[in-house]
Amino acid sequence: MQDNSKHQRFKKIGLVGSGLVLGFMLSVTYSALAEKVSGPQLPLEDLHTLAEVFGRIKSDYVEPVEDKKLISEAITGMVTGLDPHSSFMNPTAFKEFRETFQGEFGGLGIQVGMEDGLVKVISPIEDTPAYNAGIKSGDYIAKLDDKQVKGMTLDEAVKLMRGSPNTNIVLTILRKGAPKPLTFTLTRSIIKTETIKSKLIEKDFGYVRITQFIDPTGEDFGKALVNLSAQNKTPLKGLVLDLRNNPGGSLDKAVGVSAAFLQKDALVVYSDGRIPDSKMRLFANPQSYALREKSDYLKDLPEAYKTVPIVVLINAGSASASEIVAGALQDHKRATLIGVRSFGKGSVQTVMNLPDGSALKLTTARYFTPSGRSIQAKGIEPDFYVEDGSDQTYNLHEADLSRHISNPTDDKTKDATKAEATNPVKEAAKAKLAEKKHAEPTAPIEPASKEDIQFTQAMNFLKGNPVAQSERPKVETAEVK
Repeated sequence: MQDNSKHQRFKKIGLVGSGLVLGFMLSVTYSALAEKVSGPQLPLEDLHTLAEVFGRIKSDYVEPVEDKKLISEAITGMVTGLDPHSSFMNPTAFKEFRETFQGEFGGLGIQVGMEDGLVKVISPIEDTPAYNAGIKSGDYIAKLDDKQVKGMTLDEAVKLMRGSPNTNIVLTILRKGAPKPLTFTLTRSIIKTETIKSKLIEKDFGYVRITQFIDPTGEDFGKALVNLSAQNKTPLKGLVLDLRNNPGGSLDKAVGVSAAFLQKDALVVYSDGRIPDSKMRLFANPQSYALREKSDYLKDLPEAYKTVPIVVLINAGSASASEIVAGALQDHKRATLIGVRSFGKGSVQTVMNLPDGSALKLTTARYFTPSGRSIQAKGIEPDFYVEDGSDQTYNLHEADLSRHISNPTDDKTKDATKAEATNPVKEAAKAKLAEKKHAEPTAPIEPASKEDIQFTQAMNFLKGNPVAQSERPKVETAEVK
């Protein structure tokens, strides 16, 4: 029996999933700021110091500073010092955050984070200016037009990339393997995100790619599966579910995608944290994935999808909600995973409205796969390790982020929540990208094409042919500073 009270808590969920502003899409719950039980007494001496610093800045700083700016900066520093995914959003940033989940926003179509003072490309969104120009996951943005990114905050860089449609911006990119920096001239546009790409590869074999989990994803996914069945006339013999470079998003949509292939009421994911609302158990049923929908968008799905053989493609860009899907299907033995280790983002952020229109996005829980695995800072290992031809040492993972939240199985004697993991190989690779001249950009490999190595091996598996695996790397032991 499922706990109805937990379903009532889940009804509070609206927006589910973002990360660093326009960075990794993260599993997030979104609710009004609830009344909380009184916590510990406030540290009056420390608050007195804070007030003293505030006063000194107001009276002694070389230029006058508005109170609102000082308070906003103090809150921002307090929150961002916790972990990579907690943040304070002013009203403008919060509005942009909400627009991202509605599937339409202005800009370049690029999801980014901050690393080493540069803007790191997490993933370009398909069929957008960034994707079509050849921007790749793992690229570093060094300049925006003639402005150096070094020294900017992520918010400042994102604001420069946004702008009126049909206006241009020049990005200077540092890319592993490129002997010189790359320059891209991109034209801003209204980004209308279509998160589902599907096609019949050949008779009896289907392909569905999910680029991120936002509001339209669940309904569009259900329609795609119904259409594939209609095109094939008979039940499929195999399906490739492509979650590569999917940075995550809406938790309830991830549960819905999983539910399409699992038996009714199977456990998909659960979370655990300090507050009651952080303790959720979500199942393969409409009460868990369709509370915000007018109807169950999977109700017309052919029953054959509960047993069709599935291969899920993952890589280092598969994060958060996409890891929930991959982990659930792997735990229930409903899919075989092919690719490389996923990103490893296993924490939940709750977005809380504040009275002035701003919002606090705070890490409140860790989530777990049905078997009890936490992928936080570890990722999901594929069943078949198959590289895509790129340099895997340059992949970014959660464990590479400063102040990442620890995995519950980590050695508690190490301050993993505050430590910064370093990878000497990655640092050496980045050090080689110091040339000042420019090289020509190259276009991305088309997913599900003949050049797509991981997809080719997925089809081999579904047809009963041998899978050509890459050498699986040894488990990294990152240095802890």
